[in-house]
Amino acid sequence: MNTARTSSEVRKTKETDIQLDLNIDGSGVYEVDTGIGFFDHMLEGFSRHGFFDLKLQVKGDLHVDSHHTIEDTGIVLGTAIKNALGKKEGIRRYGSCILPMDETLVLCALDLSGRPYFSFDGTFDTPRVGEFDTEMVREFFYAISYTAGMNLHMKVLSGTNSHHIIEALFKAFAKALDEAVTTDPRIHDILSTKGSL
Repeated sequence: MNTARTSSEVRKTKETDIQLDLNIDGSGVYEVDTGIGFFDHMLEGFSRHGFFDLKLQVKGDLHVDSHHTIEDTGIVLGTAIKNALGKKEGIRRYGSCILPMDETLVLCALDLSGRPYFSFDGTFDTPRVGEFDTEMVREFFYAISYTAGMNLHMKVLSGTNSHHIIEALFKAFAKALDEAVTTDPRIHDILSTKGSL
């Protein structure tokens, strides 16, 4: 079984330069700088509430807009999750969370199946929160699900404040992922009748 569930990833394109270090078995320590304050806040919440250690430095073409920075960060984070988990021996595989935040209630459920699928059900009343475009929430989690090979479902059950909705989604994802990557002493190999994920 892989005891050091960590990954270091680098992605450099004409649009972004990203360096990311992830420790699945961390304690929620983070050092994040994406150039987008609200996005930093969301990723810090992901780290803290999922107990993942995250070090992330992003230099993106923010003079264009936030799209490349946020989407590419999702690509790199998804890749890091996949690589840190290796063959996924001993993990619970599934995770879910229904999370409240003030007037907001969201659901996140995921399966580390190796087969990417993404479903998102939610809308935002505002186009931006700070320098973060709200339409990028879907793109960010889509990128994670497809690079990590993750079946990911997210649903906004209620809520009106865009800040609350987005923050609840990031935290619910963190809690669901934390559950899915947790090792279970009853699982001695890979939780699948196929023998692999």
